[in-house]
Amino acid sequence: MISTKGRYALRVMLDLAGQPAGEAIKLKDIAERQSISVKYLEQIIAILNKAGMVRSIRGPQGGYMLSRKTLDYTVGEILRLTEGDLAPVSCVSSTHPGCDRQHQCATVVVWEKMYEAINNVIDHITLADLQKLEKERMSQI
Repeated sequence: MISTKGRYALRVMLDLAGQPAGEAIKLKDIAERQSISVKYLEQIIAILNKAGMVRSIRGPQGGYMLSRKTLDYTVGEILRLTEGDLAPVSCVSSTHPGCDRQHQCATVVVWEKMYEAINNVIDHITLADLQKLEKERMSQI
């Protein structure tokens, strides 16, 4: 299950993507729009900033902005940054050495297929795709 950190990171990135290019956005403005506490948002933005996904601008007109184009971010990249490996079980995780039963275990095939399907979805949806989906959904309201 994806934690609030991963879900909120996607929302923050989508919020930043929707702002005018080159304009730094204050954390408190994002927090208000996204209904996320500023304290929790500070933790998430620190992770995104350290990874180079956003950049910070200091000063009275400062804030945060995306460091790349929206097409250059995938949902998978953002989620892995905040959540770690998204394997459904540890034995198929890229960070786990496997287990002693892996060669005789029939269920490992299920977990590998699930992991492959998850990665296939999240690695092929970009922030630009999410913006388009958001715009379409908002036009239906």
